[in-house]
Amino acid sequence: MAKAINFTEVSTEGLESSPVAKMLAGLRAHEARYFKTKYDHDFIVKPAAKSKATLSYVQKILEKERGLKIKAAPLQTSEFTVANIRFAYVFYKDGLAINVMYTLDNPKKRAVGFKLSEGMEVPKELAEKFKFARMKSKLAGTIRGSFFVIKGEY
Repeated sequence: MAKAINFTEVSTEGLESSPVAKMLAGLRAHEARYFKTKYDHDFIVKPAAKSKATLSYVQKILEKERGLKIKAAPLQTSEFTVANIRFAYVFYKDGLAINVMYTLDNPKKRAVGFKLSEGMEVPKELAEKFKFARMKSKLAGTIRGSFFVIKGEY
């Protein structure tokens, strides 16, 4: 079932199996607040098992652009287009959140972002290839993030 994320009352619904469920829920709420504030868009998530197309899209970009395969189990996804940008999100059991920002009319503004929930280790598949910067969030504590620019067409 699709569910809008409430960023004023953070819930771990759908993320309970994660060892960092509370912080991952905060990270998800952080993203929901951003989209509501910037675009007046409700952030809707679905169980990963019911969103194979979104998972496939994100996995294809990771594999083709950087040869990455994420080992953690996906829990939830979100996919939408706002302001001519296609966004796809995957929230993983280990606390990782991956987002694809794919501007439809400007190939120079396309990227994949990685955000790590507070309390999780950097996944081995990302540790050697990326450096992570820290940022503070009222909803998610300390978030570590990194990104890469998408060069191909998807």
